Amino acid sequence: MGFDPRRIATDRIAARPDRRPNPTVRSAFGIESQRELISDGGTIRGYEAVRSGRSAVTDGSERSVPGDRDDGGRGDGEGEVGDDASATSGQRGSGGLSEEGFADAFGAGGRAGGSGSAGSGDGPVEYEDEAAVDSAIPRVDLGIEGLDAMVRGGIPERSLITVISSAGTGKTTVGLQFLRQALHNDEKAIFIALEEGREAVLDTAAEKGWAFEHYEGNELAVVDVDPIEMATSLRGIRSELPRLIAEFGASRVVLDSVSLLETMYDDPVKRRTEIFAFARSLKEAGVTTLLASEAATESAYASRYSIVECLTDAVVVLQYVRPSDFQETRLAVEIKKIRNADHSRETKPYEITDEGIDVYRQANFF
Repeated sequence: MGFDPRRIATDRIAARPDRRPNPTVRSAFGIESQRELISDGGTIRGYEAVRSGRSAVTDGSERSVPGDRDDGGRGDGEGEVGDDASATSGQRGSGGLSEEGFADAFGAGGRAGGSGSAGSGDGPVEYEDEAAVDSAIPRVDLGIEGLDAMVRGGIPERSLITVISSAGTGKTTVGLQFLRQALHNDEKAIFIALEEGREAVLDTAAEKGWAFEHYEGNELAVVDVDPIEMATSLRGIRSELPRLIAEFGASRVVLDSVSLLETMYDDPVKRRTEIFAFARSLKEAGVTTLLASEAATESAYASRYSIVECLTDAVVVLQYVRPSDFQETRLAVEIKKIRNADHSRETKPYEITDEGIDVYRQANFF
């Protein structure tokens, strides 16, 4: 039976007004942070910290951004829920992706769902030690402290970004932080999940203390799609996608993950043709898009089929680094390319904490 464009289920969970933030230690980024600052010359899990690069004040004030956490919020700092598709099997709701399904999932352009803005207070990320890039091209921040500083001036708006990652390195967390920055900026965002169900995506955000359910429907749309149904109906979906994104008013879109969509095609030529056309439809939508992609087995710097990195404007690589002494496996991030932007070409250490991704821009590997 063909793909029915009217079957998507879009149950929304009620907002929980009882969620409240802890007293904060506010970083220059404006994100709630209770991480201990690292002094000059300290050591971060095998990295030599020249300086942590964080400036913070302890004003004790509160903000209603998606980073607000329950007093009992949890997270062990060792990883994040949601990067392993097998861990969430059976959690996907029924239905698929379509014109009417998208409209419903997006809250019909804001007619349903949560209220309130993504927060007032501190502005976008600012780094005093980086020279601003003089450019007429509008630019955006990814929303990841340290990584944004590696992109001098920001990524050009409407870019198509690929995050290539090995399993467990945090690609889903990067995507959620990317959308969180949009909510922080009072913008709308869309998360299209192929690997997980909607509830699993919201649970992953909640693990980091990000109350995305407060914004779902009005500012945020989380749409879970069966990859087989999406692949069989991709032509119709991509023709409607720009219009539906425009109607919702989104500025950012995340697709997690494009690798699962690629595996639906056995023929290499058809795979490349379909993925290229889908990427083009996202560009035509006029939004800044992040595509999560699995790394190839033989190389952490290439996607599984080496397609998406050739079609996109920016490529960020997340990987494990295993030193020769094998004492500790570390996480590393590198920017492979960004069109129309100056960026660092260094490999920097990062950690997945209970508050998201932390890139230690001013730390070096031993």
